[in-house]
Amino acid sequence: MTKVEIMRQRFVTWMIAAAIAGAAIMQDAGRAAAQDPVSGLTTGQIEQIVRDYLLREPEVIYEALQVFQERQKSAEAARQKEIVAEKSDEIFNDDRDAEVNPDGDVTLVEFFDYRCGYCRRMTEGLRSLVGDDTGIRLVFKEFPILGEDSMRASKAALAAKRQGAYDGFHAALMTASDMSMEAIERLADHYELDFDKLAEDMESEEVAAQISDTLRLGHTLGISGTPSFIIGETVIPGAIPVDQLAELVEQHR
Repeated sequence: MTKVEIMRQRFVTWMIAAAIAGAAIMQDAGRAAAQDPVSGLTTGQIEQIVRDYLLREPEVIYEALQVFQERQKSAEAARQKEIVAEKSDEIFNDDRDAEVNPDGDVTLVEFFDYRCGYCRRMTEGLRSLVGDDTGIRLVFKEFPILGEDSMRASKAALAAKRQGAYDGFHAALMTASDMSMEAIERLADHYELDFDKLAEDMESEEVAAQISDTLRLGHTLGISGTPSFIIGETVIPGAIPVDQLAELVEQHR
């Protein structure tokens, strides 16, 4: 999400909160007028009461915003848990996905993009985590949302998987500054892969379907950025310290 989009979202949220607070106060004032016909309050007078109150007690807007955001977060978390349960097989048991420690007792799923800076910064820590604790099964979900280079890199990694070289390709692409076909060909040469076969597989219906399925799954789950993680029934949006991931793993054992 861009800075402009974030600022726009914050502005809209503030406006919603103000509307909620104002509507509640107007409703109360309207009820009071209805209960006491002697007061004879007009709509304009009620609006003035609301305006004066908000100017006198502006913290009410902030309090309303907090309640509104908490309710939104709770509702979204509950919705995501339901979807995770419903889509469990697609999330945790899609045999097309690459994984580390396939026999682990707890599964951590990562939705990532090769051009995502936060994904790149977490890569080394994640590798150390699953290297030190082989009981953690790490599932990679190719989620290329940052443009053509991201899509090309994901296709290349999945094509390399067909030649048994996903691990190396994945690690190399996570640090690559160039994701052109020329760079991918150099990687294929480095790992002694059949580049013609790799290029063909990159454009295969199977690879396209896998990426399309993962993008659809992520959007169904409400995942709009990378990295995002799933453990148990919990969706974790955004990068978090690896030690916090380790704590979550222990909680789900």
